[in-house]
Amino acid sequence: MQQTSARGGALRALAPLAWVGPAVALIAVVVVWPVVVMVQSSFLKISRFGVVQGGNGTGNYDKLFAEPDFGGVMARSLVWVVAVVALTVLVSLALAQLFNQRFPGRRFARWALIAPWAASVLMTSIIFKWMLDPEVGLINMLRRDLGLLDALGGADADPLGSASGAMPWLIFVAVFVSVPFTTYALLAGLSAIPADVYEAAKIDGASKLRTYWSITLPLLRPALTVAALINVMNVFNSFPIIWAMTHGQPGYSTATSTIFMYILKGSDIGESAAMSVVNFGMVIVLTIVFLKVSKWRTAPA
Repeated sequence: MQQTSARGGALRALAPLAWVGPAVALIAVVVVWPVVVMVQSSFLKISRFGVVQGGNGTGNYDKLFAEPDFGGVMARSLVWVVAVVALTVLVSLALAQLFNQRFPGRRFARWALIAPWAASVLMTSIIFKWMLDPEVGLINMLRRDLGLLDALGGADADPLGSASGAMPWLIFVAVFVSVPFTTYALLAGLSAIPADVYEAAKIDGASKLRTYWSITLPLLRPALTVAALINVMNVFNSFPIIWAMTHGQPGYSTATSTIFMYILKGSDIGESAAMSVVNFGMVIVLTIVFLKVSKWRTAPA
């Protein structure tokens, strides 16, 4: 009897594995195993054709850190993430507050907001590249008609031809495709805030600005934290926008670490793997720093 009872208890203890097991197995195959292979590859000497030629110790990392453009690429990656995520959050906060109000055409406006999110990021990037074409780009034609551009075809009509002109447009496109998801995430957070909280603030005579700052933002923090964190990871690993619009050129002046990693793959797979490990580490560091700064464990007051 005791053995039967013990066996039944063991089976009950293992029962959750039937539900958790598939998810753990999927994570192991899709996430953990690729990371292990990536780290292993970073210590191997691999030809450009993918042939493993033996161990290379820390040679790939030494070569990577000696790259003259490495420091600039990493600094640019941080600027890229901070600029895109900050602008995305600010624009999304405003749009979420707007779409949370009742006004004619609100449903249509919400549907329209989904369009940049539903479309392929690569397709959106290519469309913007065409619109910025120095000869026939729609945006350049508008600039010329408004007197902001002397003529088509010149260097002034090619904003993607220089880092100073390209980076603002790359950031704009990244914000454009990131705003819909972030706005809807914040809308969900706004809809969860109880209406009686605002009624109490109104009775106490709080202004709209004071109400937003002291009630809406603190109660919106969980949704804001999740949305911003997802944006941090997505933007840091973003590839299609920069690759489709500039290929990281001229030189590496518009390349982020992800673009730099892809370019290195064409000449040295081992060094590219080392760059992948650095990228992975940077994502973890950025995530930890963000969670620390956002104080996500602290409950809203």
